[in-house]
Amino acid sequence: MSVATVLATDPAAAAPMRAPSLETIGMTKVFGSLVALDDVSINIKAGTVHALLGENGAGKSTLVKCIMGFYSADKGQVLLDGAEVPIRNPRDARALGIGMVYQHFTLVPSLTGAENLVISRADAPAIIDWKKEMRSLEAFLNRMPFRVPLDVPVSAMAAGEKQKLEILKLLYLDQRLLILDEPTSVLTPDEADEMLGLLREMTHRKEITVIMITHKFREVLSFCDSVTVLRRGRKVGGGEVKDLTTDAMARMMIGDTQIRDRAVRGTKPAGDTVLELAALFADDDEGMRALEQVNLKVHSGEIVGIAGVSGNGQSELVEVLAGQRPLTDGRIIIKQHPFEPNRNSFYRLKIFGLPEEPLKNATVPRMTVAENMAFRTFDRPPSAKLGWWLSPGPMREKARELIALYRVKTPSPETAIADLSGGNVQRAVLARELSGDVDVLIVANPCFGLDFASVVEIRSQIMEQRNRGAAVLLVSEDLDEILELADRVAVMSGGTINYQAPVGETDRSTIGKHMAGH
Repeated sequence: MSVATVLATDPAAAAPMRAPSLETIGMTKVFGSLVALDDVSINIKAGTVHALLGENGAGKSTLVKCIMGFYSADKGQVLLDGAEVPIRNPRDARALGIGMVYQHFTLVPSLTGAENLVISRADAPAIIDWKKEMRSLEAFLNRMPFRVPLDVPVSAMAAGEKQKLEILKLLYLDQRLLILDEPTSVLTPDEADEMLGLLREMTHRKEITVIMITHKFREVLSFCDSVTVLRRGRKVGGGEVKDLTTDAMARMMIGDTQIRDRAVRGTKPAGDTVLELAALFADDDEGMRALEQVNLKVHSGEIVGIAGVSGNGQSELVEVLAGQRPLTDGRIIIKQHPFEPNRNSFYRLKIFGLPEEPLKNATVPRMTVAENMAFRTFDRPPSAKLGWWLSPGPMREKARELIALYRVKTPSPETAIADLSGGNVQRAVLARELSGDVDVLIVANPCFGLDFASVVEIRSQIMEQRNRGAAVLLVSEDLDEILELADRVAVMSGGTINYQAPVGETDRSTIGKHMAGH
């Protein structure tokens, strides 16, 4: 039932609904031999923001899918406001006022904001009186903490507006317990802080309760009241955020896993220009302009981080540098010489990289770990003789060395690389790319979706290459990653670089404004 229908049938409902409490008792879910949830009990107070933390595979998604009715728990109960409630499917959850904003948008791109809201209602009429609906929607937005344009197609909205519309859709449907899955992954820092701040104000007014799945400790410390930590399907800790530190939460997440020390930033000043992008232009897959006069220099012993909201040309830039997308104009210059991205040039100029989603973009999934690790050297001695006769023995021996050195967890070098976890695929590709002398390193979202230990490992490897004198171009949608690693930040917006500054001479807010195109 929509907000308008509720108010028409029950005047008392005009007052804000009380935020619900939620409790799970002994939630257990088994898939074959995998125990995805093992006796998980959590207690979320009404009118709070509760963070759900854990590494990939910890059980976070399984838990919220059981709460939402996508999965039926094998054992356990869900209590809403202290009373057990049956949730057999998402329709039951919706009827109880429980809604979820997913990591990927569920809006209809060709419809306007108003149309997306109205069609989300179970009681949407077959023939819609738009004058009446628009009056109702305007009255609804006037009560909300943020607005979106109602008459603009979703396809023309900025990412931040789409995320707000997803949340407004739940509030429009009278959902008062909101589950948010990585809600700020597509937002600028200012947009993220604004949205989370407004939601927190609504919780403090006891209008809603929020469960937030996130990996950003800064957001947990700034906006959440309490936290639950899952590891390998079990609850391993939690409590009030005010009583916890980042280190304590990280330690709960990883348990006894050994984490290497972070690489220390070297103090040697940056050297000569190694990589130069001179007025690069390129088109996207539809023939529209994706890069427009991109200019950038990266020096030896320097990490330049490219920040920006997804879809502003970063992916196309990485593809151009990898030779996967042609330039329409401009030049790439390496060590003061024009560069054509091909296999011989990469080898001769010592250019290496870690693209986004390496299982898809940097490996052959069904080939073995050893074979994937040999992609750079398979046609050179000792792996090859006469340039064509391949020797599997030296390949396997080299793979064993790299597996040990880079701590790649694999049953054997002969295991298909697709059978490894995401973090170990990253490690295997990094082992291949960093095992020789590196003059230029190009990495794109290197830690996306990885566990805490893998993130520390990979960021340390990147920093070590910088300290050895490599020119590193780091493209990342994680601003915290850029602020941790980069010496200088460049912001991409609308296919061009609109801002550059040393990291020590800028701040999160300034970078965020330029990410938004201001």
